[in-house]
Amino acid sequence: MLKVKIAENQLEKEQAFDIRRKVFVEEQHVPIHIEMDEYDDTAIHFVGYQLEQPIAAGRIREVEAGLGKVERVCVLSEYRGQHIGVLMMNEMEEHARANGIFRLKLNAQTHALAFYEKLGYDITSDEFMDAGIPHKSMEKIVN
Repeated sequence: MLKVKIAENQLEKEQAFDIRRKVFVEEQHVPIHIEMDEYDDTAIHFVGYQLEQPIAAGRIREVEAGLGKVERVCVLSEYRGQHIGVLMMNEMEEHARANGIFRLKLNAQTHALAFYEKLGYDITSDEFMDAGIPHKSMEKIVN
């Protein structure tokens, strides 16, 4: 059973960072200085746990009044295909709504576009490269 929670202390934030390092830095070869950025100090971090084991992460930050940005959503490779990403996104969207954020945007890796489209996100940009990986921007109204 997956439990998603907001990282409330340094240990939980480090668990989120460790998952991100495994997925983005080790697996996808994103340079660590790009993956870990200045927004990590102020973003709200989410961690997904299966039997107390951290297996998924993501973050959200308010970029302007009522507009949030979902970033760094990832699931450890051995747990993919089990709808964990959907549960993570649902929790982040619920947090956004509860905190006055009614529009979310994100930059999706192109291989994940269908995943986000199923969740109601619409593509809002042409393809662009970020950390050597093709992306498109997406948005969703979450009221």
